[in-house]
Parts: sequence; C-alpha cells; structure tokens
Amino acid sequence: MNASNDSRNLVDRFKGLPNEQIVAELDKTRVPLEIAIENLSHDFNIGTIIRNANAFNISKVHIIGKRKYNRRGAMVTDKYLHIDHFSDVATFVQDARKRQKTLIAIENNTPDSRPLREATFQENAILIFGSESDGISAELLRACDDCFYIEQLGSTRSINVGCASAVALYEAVRKLGYLANA
Repeated sequence: MNASNDSRNLVDRFKGLPNEQIVAELDKTRVPLEIAIENLSHDFNIGTIIRNANAFNISKVHIIGKRKYNRRGAMVTDKYLHIDHFSDVATFVQDARKRQKTLIAIENNTPDSRPLREATFQENAILIFGSESDGISAELLRACDDCFYIEQLGSTRSINVGCASAVALYEAVRKLGYLANA
C-alpha cells in the first residue's frame, strides 16, 4: 500500500506504513500513562475510550472483566495500541501494584471524588474508567489511590464515559507537559 491510496484515518506521516511499523513509531513517543476500563456490561463506550487512548498516545490499555467489547467505536485504533485483559479486579490490582502504578479513578458518582482540576498526575498513573451504567465497581474503587470527577455546569451528574475519558486524558497529558511539544 502506498500513501496516496491509503484510506485509513491516519496522520500523513503514517500513511502507507504497515500497522506494525506504525506501532513501532508510536512506541518511541508514548506517554507513560496507562488506562484501565472495567468492562462489566459490554459497554459500547470502550471503543471510544480506546480511540481516545490512541489520540493521546497512551502506553497501555487494560480491560478488566469481560474480554469482548464493541470495537466499532475504536475505529481500528486498537491496532496501534498495547491492550491487555484481566479477568478480574484482584488480578489487575496485583499487577498494577507489582509494577508500582498509582491507580486514579475518574468517577463522578462517588462522594469521595475531588474535582479533576485539583489532580496532580504522575507518569506511573493508571486512569480508571467504569462502564457507562454501573461506573467503577466498589472493589476497584477501594483499590484506587485517588478519585476525581469532572466538574460540570448542567443538570446531570456525569457525562458519557467515552467523553469523560477524553477530558481526563487531555487534562493528565496537559498537566504532565506532553502537549507543549505536540
């Protein structure tokens, strides 16, 4: 495939390259943040969250719970990311602790949450998102080191979790200084 007939939704510098080469190039500049998505209900939003992880070149995506999700929302960006699966919360938390990761929940419907603007992010953070209907499970929330919510001005308590992931990832990447070079 050459760049002129590559119909994939890619920036120009990746047009015409095989997927493996795109991943290798992205690996050179990955943001060290990771994200985790607790998949309790085959949430359609997982694809959107994965697409957002690609947009901010996040180093790894973890899916906790059900392996299957609707990939259409990812718009094939899952091919350019490192995605792994954990069947349960305990196994995910054990792996994160072994790798000395800080677990940060993004959850609007929890009384212990603080405004996202107050968050300070470290490069060893894993931002955690729950499913649209259920949020993050109590088990996973208990394991988190911190919890933040996205401040809003309207009548609802939360925005769509796919949208929330974009806001949170933007804020984390911005605060860590990665957007200054974009």
